[in-house]
Amino acid sequence: MSARIGPNAAIQLGAALASRPALAAAVFAEARHPDWLKVPPSAMLPEGEVAALHAALWRLAPDPLPLARDAGRRTADYIMEHRLPWLARALLIALPPALAEPLLLRAVTAHAWTFTGSGRFAVVGHAPTRFEIAANPLARATADARCAWHEAVFTTLWQRLVTPGAWVVEERCGRGIASCRFVVERYTYAGARVGPARRRAALMVGDDGLEPPTFSV
Repeated sequence: MSARIGPNAAIQLGAALASRPALAAAVFAEARHPDWLKVPPSAMLPEGEVAALHAALWRLAPDPLPLARDAGRRTADYIMEHRLPWLARALLIALPPALAEPLLLRAVTAHAWTFTGSGRFAVVGHAPTRFEIAANPLARATADARCAWHEAVFTTLWQRLVTPGAWVVEERCGRGIASCRFVVERYTYAGARVGPARRRAALMVGDDGLEPPTFSV
């Protein structure tokens, strides 16, 4: 059986496209799954079919980046609401970031198989925290080598459960190389010094790098 990815990688993309039904129909038809719009899947999905869906978004949408980010944010919201026990959620929110982040990393690592498929998730650095997804199936399918969906999933989890000042940025995409690498960057006030990865991500979304990221908290 082929490697599989959780259905919210498809369901929440459909939700992000709900206000644009023509584009949604085209994207899901391109991926050969118009049925997912009518009856959202409830079981784990073959990673190749999920990758084809995300690739279709980047090929057909005139503005794929905010749509992919919206789908990622919705996926993280679902995880927190339906997959993370409320006691664990309350504990993470109550703890200082230095204690909450290792616990969140442990949980993400334990459940990485649900979003990496045949890929491999690993923490590769601390201060700042860095982690990688080797052989990321969604990266291989993304034409412009940008893992915006993953960035948004991770950023939303970190902002809600660790600190509102966190922003998870893809430093390196794995399309054509070994792995996608992400870094958890933090800031505390407008105008704070930002690193090169933060600056790159700021340019991606069109801000000036001096104001907080636009993911809602």
